[in-house]
Amino acid sequence: MAKREPRNRTCRPLLRGLAAAVLAAGLLVASTGPGYGTDADAPAAAGAQFTPLTAAVMTEPTPFVATDGKTHLSYELLTTSSLPSSTRVRLDRVDVRDARTHRVIGSLSGQALADAANPVGDPLPGADGYTPAPPGPTPTVIQGSQQWVIWIDLILDRGQPAPRAVEHHLSGAVLTASGSSAFEETVQRTRLSRTGPLNLGAPVRPGTWYSSESCCGNTHHRRGLGPINGRFYVPQRFAIDWYRVGEQGQTWEGDPAQLTSYLSYRQPVVASAGGRVVEVQDGIRDNTPPVTPPVPPIEETVGNHVTLEVAPGRYLLYAHLAAGSLKVREGDRVEPGQVLGLIGNSGNSTTPHLHFQVMTTAQFFPTDSPPFTFRQFRVVGQVEPRIWDDNLGLQPTGVLPITPSPYDGRHRARYPLDREVLEF
Repeated sequence: MAKREPRNRTCRPLLRGLAAAVLAAGLLVASTGPGYGTDADAPAAAGAQFTPLTAAVMTEPTPFVATDGKTHLSYELLTTSSLPSSTRVRLDRVDVRDARTHRVIGSLSGQALADAANPVGDPLPGADGYTPAPPGPTPTVIQGSQQWVIWIDLILDRGQPAPRAVEHHLSGAVLTASGSSAFEETVQRTRLSRTGPLNLGAPVRPGTWYSSESCCGNTHHRRGLGPINGRFYVPQRFAIDWYRVGEQGQTWEGDPAQLTSYLSYRQPVVASAGGRVVEVQDGIRDNTPPVTPPVPPIEETVGNHVTLEVAPGRYLLYAHLAAGSLKVREGDRVEPGQVLGLIGNSGNSTTPHLHFQVMTTAQFFPTDSPPFTFRQFRVVGQVEPRIWDDNLGLQPTGVLPITPSPYDGRHRARYPLDREVLEF
C-alpha cells in the first residue's frame, strides 16, 4: 500500500517557523487586551496555531446611515506583531467578513490598506490642515514587536443589511533574512452593537452650518488615537465641528483676529434631546484667533462645556463655549431646543465653533464616541478642499469654496458627512 502523505504538509514549514519565532521571543500573546472587543462568542477553533499578528477591536462597532443613503461601519483594528524585532510581517490584505456566512463585506489592500494603517504613535499625516496626507508606503510592512492601528471605514451597498457580527481575515507573508512564508489568519470575531444611533434634533439654531471634521476621512477627529489611563481610545471618532455660514458662504468677515468677526461666535447652542445636565465647566477665557492656542491641560481640552445625559450610557457634549454664557447648572433638567450656552473659542480651539458629539461617559477623557443621526436637515453643498478649524481664520478670505453635493436635498435620520454644508 502506498504511504499516505501527511495532511497540511505545505503548512508545516510556516507553522514551524512561526512557532520557533514566537517561542524564541517568549511571546504567547492573547488576541485582545482588557477593555477591547473579544472573541468570546466565537465558535470553537478547529485547532490552535501560532499567528504572526494579534488584533483587538477598540469599540463596539455601530452601523449608521449617512447622507449618501448607505450604511457605514467605522472602527479600529489594533494590530500587533507577535514576532521578534528582527522579523517583519507584510500585510497584503484585510477582509472584513460576515462572521456567520464568512461573506466578505469590505476589503483593504494595496494603496487603500497603506492609507488606512499606521504605527501607533506616528503623527497624523496632513494634520497641519494645509498639506494633503501623502500616500502611505506600499506594501504595508509591520516590524516585529510593533503595534499598528488599521482605520476601518466600510460603506455597504445600498440596501445591504449589516451583519450581526464581523470577523477579520488577514493575509500576507512573514519576512525573514532567509525568505518569506505566506500566512492567513482570522482574528477578532466582533459583535456589532444592537443599539442603534441616537436620532437627535439640531444642536444649533436654524440656519446654514458647515460640518467640519466629520466622519469618515483622515481628520483629527476620526483618527485621533489617545492613550488615556493606560489604554487607547478614539474619543472623537464621530464628533463634528460646526461653523455658522452666511448668505455668501462666509464664515468670517472683517478682521479674522477678532472673535466678533466670526459668524459662529456667540451663536446659541441648544439641547438636541431632553435630558439631565451632568457636567458644566465655565470660566475659561476665549482664545484670540487665529493663532493656535497653547495645548491646554487635559481637563481644559474641550474648554467651557455642557454635558447632557439623554439615555443610559449616552451623553451629549457641547464644547468650546464662551465664558460666562452657560445657561444651565449641573442637575438641571432640560427640554429639547432649550438654550444651553453660546459658542466661543475656549479650550483647544483656534477659531469659534461648536464641537458636538455623543459620548459613552459623562467625561470627555476617557470616553468612546458612538455615531448619531439628526432627525432632519437639508444638504446645500460641500467643500472639496480640506479646511480645518485650525486654519480657517488663516485663509485669504472667510468664504468657503462651496460646490454642489451629490447628496443635495432633504435628509431624515442621517449622519452628515465631512465638509458638507447644510441647513437645519
